[in-house]
Amino acid sequence: MRFHYAFQKIVDLKSNEKTQAEWMLTQAMVKVREEESSLHHLQSAKEEVQMELQQKSGSTTTISELKLFQSFVDHYDVQIHLKSKDLEQAKSTARSKQEDLNGKLLQEKVWTKAKDKAYQRFSAGLLKHEQNQLDEMATNRYQRMS
Repeated sequence: MRFHYAFQKIVDLKSNEKTQAEWMLTQAMVKVREEESSLHHLQSAKEEVQMELQQKSGSTTTISELKLFQSFVDHYDVQIHLKSKDLEQAKSTARSKQEDLNGKLLQEKVWTKAKDKAYQRFSAGLLKHEQNQLDEMATNRYQRMS
């Protein structure tokens, strides 16, 4: 006799949903890393321009050149602000995906546990059936011998 779980398709579905949620979380985490890296590059570029602006302001240079460097710094400030917002959005999405994954893990665990309990009941019933057969064989053997 083979064990057949009536709700196996649901168990499989929950497992697939969990796998998909893991994949979605991975993608969200990759996006967070990309945004962090991009923000870091913008901050580094701004620092370079600021250092160059300081060097230029200490030496003889034209006002238009200083204004140009200051406009670069201002541009980087805007870009850093926008990238910071993008990073916060990516982190928020990652948190949401993590919560979704936690829910999927819990659902999968519930259904897997239900399947395990059903298998234990099946095994216990099978063992009881086998024991009854052995008892019947022993009873028949005893009756023949007496």
